[in-house]
Amino acid sequence: MNLALGENKTPEYLEKNPQHTVPTLDDNGNIICDSHAIVTYLIGKYAKDDSLYPKDLYKRALVDQRLHFDSGVLFVPLIAIVKQVLYQNNPNIPQEKLDDLSEAYGFLDTFLTKSQYLSGPSMTIADLCCITTISVTEGLVAVDPKKYPNLFAWMKCMESLPSYEEINGKHAKQLIAIVNDKITELKK
Repeated sequence: MNLALGENKTPEYLEKNPQHTVPTLDDNGNIICDSHAIVTYLIGKYAKDDSLYPKDLYKRALVDQRLHFDSGVLFVPLIAIVKQVLYQNNPNIPQEKLDDLSEAYGFLDTFLTKSQYLSGPSMTIADLCCITTISVTEGLVAVDPKKYPNLFAWMKCMESLPSYEEINGKHAKQLIAIVNDKITELKK
């Protein structure tokens, strides 16, 4: 879907998702919007086990907390910056938004002091969702390995996953390039 061309604002798309956000899943007529809702639905319906989204209530609550952290703390300043630059043609990123990302990095670094992954000893959908966001935010505010050693190590672990670059890395780099190119263009 090409957002720059407004493909997320066509009548057909808006019928499925009035918020015109991406992604939107159409699973045989069952429409689900929001990446976290989609991933939990797909795991619930198709996963062979519960390793990525545990059935144990406490373990699941930790995963859910990290998913809410991703959407409510980490993603909020990112989307504000992207909208400001790409849709409002304003290249001046407020320091407050950059500080919000740094603060989120600090929280993530703290989460990772007790385990290798965000919700415990095993990778879950929380890790997969958060690395998707961080791989883009890192293009705006670098993750300093000295300041955030746990977060930096976790990122390297996630980036070493098979198919990471194909599934996420190259797309994150494309979005970072689009935002940075637009900032450069607007500052001329």
